[in-house]
Amino acid sequence: SPGTLARLNVWPYHTPMPKMTVRSTFSLDPETAASLERLARRWGMSRSEVLRRAVSAAAAAEEVDGASEALAALRTLQQRLGLDEGKAERWVAELRAERKRGRP
Repeated sequence: SPGTLARLNVWPYHTPMPKMTVRSTFSLDPETAASLERLARRWGMSRSEVLRRAVSAAAAAEEVDGASEALAALRTLQQRLGLDEGKAERWVAELRAERKRGRP
């Protein structure tokens, strides 16, 4: 009837969005290929998924190592400057006081 909205059929979208993939070709030595196959069977997933997870884990470990190196460098710098915990706390207190007074 006029004045009523037409009923629309809307299909729900239940399937996940497809992942964008990059196809790659590479060579593995027989031992690595066997390990990859064994892990895929044990974990119940594709070899590609095993590789994705291994690369992701290696990248995460590298980030942690990088952060550890940065912290070690910071500690070395603090030691060379003679900055101990007490001096650091006094410096922070001075900064906070200056900010409260409105000085940059």
